[in-house]
Amino acid sequence: MGKIIAIANQKGGVGKTTSAINLAASLAVLEYKTLLIDADPQANATSGVGVDPKTVDTSIYECIIDNVDPKSVIIETSTPNLFLIPAHIDLVGAEIEMINLPNREQMMKHSLSTIKNDYDFIIIDCSPSLGLVTVNSLTAADSVIIPVQCEYFALEGLGKLLNTIKIVQTRLNPDLEIEGILLTMFDTRLRLSKQVVEEVKMHFQDLVFNTIINRNTRLGEAPSFGKSIIMHDAASVGAINYLNLAREILEKNHLSSNNA
Repeated sequence: MGKIIAIANQKGGVGKTTSAINLAASLAVLEYKTLLIDADPQANATSGVGVDPKTVDTSIYECIIDNVDPKSVIIETSTPNLFLIPAHIDLVGAEIEMINLPNREQMMKHSLSTIKNDYDFIIIDCSPSLGLVTVNSLTAADSVIIPVQCEYFALEGLGKLLNTIKIVQTRLNPDLEIEGILLTMFDTRLRLSKQVVEEVKMHFQDLVFNTIINRNTRLGEAPSFGKSIIMHDAASVGAINYLNLAREILEKNHLSSNNA
């Protein structure tokens, strides 16, 4: 049975989409069949793996609103073992369209139930909000990764996200776990970065991943080529960081790195 991991933080600019793309690609490179779902109307995860959102006819929007079979929406990417359910700007309207529907928080879970067993991992890139689409993603997920940037206001808004997760656990998805808190944008030159790491680890202890994602030029430029960091520059610091994160998740889930 596949594991669904949502990557969520309502705060923008924390490396959420970067982490979704590159974790998914790293798991794929380690020979785990992986599906990346872009659940953000900005569709950056879609373009980040080389698919132009303007050319997308059907997306995650049609799956959750029109009950379109997700198998018909899946796109094969240029990375072996990595597949995509793209997003489209139409997803902006999904919040309003779902509001009066029965079981509105369960629509993505229902849609993904038909394909969950086809993949080892399903990674959902959530939008930077705590709206209905993000709640749908958390309800469908087995666990959630929370990216936190190593900058000044790092913990700002984290309490609100954790409260939302607690509500989802209580009312909608009692099996939802926190896979881990991922520290991103770490700058080895800055004392502030080190202070943020210490503060987050002090507050959340074992919930924090050992892997820290460093600030890396190659990581920042990879999306402009429509590639994950693994495909753009496998020897870069960013690629090594995300491969280490993938291995840490595999270890946590008692799985081996097929391609160590």
